[in-house]
Amino acid sequence: MSGYALLAHAWGAEVRGWDRVSTPYLGNLPADVHVEISAEPPAPPAGWEPFVSTAFAGHACGRPRAELLAELVGLRDAIVVAGAHGKTTTTAMIAFVLRELGRDPAFLIGGDVPQLGGNAGAGEGWLVVEGDESDRTVEALRPKVAVLTNVDLDHHTTFASRAEVEGLFTRWLAAAPRVVRGSDVEPYDGELAVTGDHNRRNAAVALAALEAAGVARADAEPALAAFSGAARRLERRGEANGIEVFDDYAHHPTEVAAALAALRDADRRLLVLFQPHLYSRTRHLAWEFGEALAAADVIAVADVYPAREEPVENVSGKLIVDALSELRPGVAVAWTPRVEDGATFLAGHARAGDRLLTLGAGDVDRAVPLLLAALV
Repeated sequence: MSGYALLAHAWGAEVRGWDRVSTPYLGNLPADVHVEISAEPPAPPAGWEPFVSTAFAGHACGRPRAELLAELVGLRDAIVVAGAHGKTTTTAMIAFVLRELGRDPAFLIGGDVPQLGGNAGAGEGWLVVEGDESDRTVEALRPKVAVLTNVDLDHHTTFASRAEVEGLFTRWLAAAPRVVRGSDVEPYDGELAVTGDHNRRNAAVALAALEAAGVARADAEPALAAFSGAARRLERRGEANGIEVFDDYAHHPTEVAAALAALRDADRRLLVLFQPHLYSRTRHLAWEFGEALAAADVIAVADVYPAREEPVENVSGKLIVDALSELRPGVAVAWTPRVEDGATFLAGHARAGDRLLTLGAGDVDRAVPLLLAALV
């Protein structure tokens, strides 16, 4: 919502807002955008049009935030990137290349991108947006270029099957004048600053989207080579006593497997602290998470980060620990409900030359400073 506020303000709207807690994203807003921080939402001033984040649907009155995004996308030539995996990085790659080439893009990205100065920007060129299928809202967006990275069943409270997800994306793509599908492009084999086979697929999709927007590939490739990644996407956070610490947002088995594959080195051990995200996802994919995490040498699993969901009886991170114990008997795995305990477990098993990785879409990244401090 802070990104929407920045863009709406830059494009002429008077904007104010509310949140329960202050976040770093609010610091990116202009000084004349007042955001009230309080336990309960204030009544909107007379004549103002309130929009509400999905996180507060049913708690605060107003139109869904998706309707505001649809209005913003309708105001510009837009590129919208959707799909189960790689959305943030692919969107960031597109926006970064456009900026490096002097195209002055506006952008709304679902993560912080240090090279772009944040998660949102209000340029005068193409609007580049990360779409969201978790609540079906991407279907309301009408960009000039619609980009689908891939399809997977990731949101089990919204979709009953992968076929249902595919149906949503098929309808959305059918409404776009220009379409890019990740399944139609080969992984990029050129120079990249980001690691991992999954990022080669992201790069290929980004380049195809840029071509659809009129950017010559010969111009785009040198700019893309300088892209260093989005925050919490295989982000190297530090090193202590010869032990590297990384952090990644992976919260689906496919993403977990990709992150581990990217950091795997035959000569170095890989130690992982994983925090599952959502009870529904954990219940449906515990075995698949175990299969993905089994590629690590030492694993700690924290309890579920609930986000928008209420607890579900008998669903916890221990389901993943049990799966791991069955898949790899004897593996060094620990059930550490608290993130802090997971950090202690990993630090206690680490030795020089190891790589440590925190994984998850919740707040597992708060373990990073704990790990770095414990390793000194």
